[in-house]
Amino acid sequence: VQLQASGGGLVQAGDSLRLSCVASGRTFNTNLMGWFRQAPGKEREFVSSINWSGASTLYTDSVKGRFTISRDRAKNTLYLQMNSLNPEDTAVYFCAARGTYYSGTSDDKAHYDYWGQGTQVTVSS
Repeated sequence: VQLQASGGGLVQAGDSLRLSCVASGRTFNTNLMGWFRQAPGKEREFVSSINWSGASTLYTDSVKGRFTISRDRAKNTLYLQMNSLNPEDTAVYFCAARGTYYSGTSDDKAHYDYWGQGTQVTVSS
């Protein structure tokens, strides 16, 4: 099972990026998925999650109104649209998925069983 994140890069403050996370090896169509990020010297923190159907989403306060999480169940792919980026968003972004069915969303790392390798997002001021 592999989660492959991509779409990161170096951008200026105010720019946008779209992260993608393609799952292979199994389907996560009935599973919770999410995005976390880790800045240098800091712990990995929750960014956003989406429930199995895509009907329910959750965001950390600092990204509300700027980031949008979505999923394409047919493509087994998770997305994170990031707008109005600022230097505080600079981090390695990780996608994650739960291995068993979970009905809701979650900001708890312990609820996720599979993790991608991360994609670097750097926002310059």
